[in-house]
Amino acid sequence: MKLQLRFTEAQVQKAVRRVAQEISAAYGESCPLLVGVLKGSFVFMADLVRELTIPFEVDFVLARSYGLGTKSSGTVEIVKNVESNLRGRHVIVIEDIADTGLTLDTVVAPLEAGGAASVRRCALLLREGHPPIDFAGLPVGSGFVVGYGIDYAERCRGLRDIHTVIEETGP
Repeated sequence: MKLQLRFTEAQVQKAVRRVAQEISAAYGESCPLLVGVLKGSFVFMADLVRELTIPFEVDFVLARSYGLGTKSSGTVEIVKNVESNLRGRHVIVIEDIADTGLTLDTVVAPLEAGGAASVRRCALLLREGHPPIDFAGLPVGSGFVVGYGIDYAERCRGLRDIHTVIEETGP
């Protein structure tokens, strides 16, 4: 597998700090519930919460749509849902990459139905053409990306930078 550098660790960390400042400014002392979409968001969420200057709580959902490939299956399966009481809570869904919107829409719907006061969306990477989200780190063009928690068939999550996977053709 060939990789092409897309964002350096320094660029990613700068974006994380900016997103944390935006969230901190938007929520003041209201203690939002941060819901990480596993598995891809865990590194972003860990760095993000260390930069927040507000009280918060965390929970997670586990959603699958890619399996072992580089193309979405077109359906999202929620394997694990939140355990927190949502009634009256301000919720921020934390995603690694906002791509088609399918995963975020699938995750957000039951949170809204669970009585959350508000549900906002946050992603480290925002794919060009994706509907706007509330808190976005970096715009990303086409191509399958890995690193900083984002995987290809469970590989490359530990890369500190974000890379585009270069499809190899031929022998």
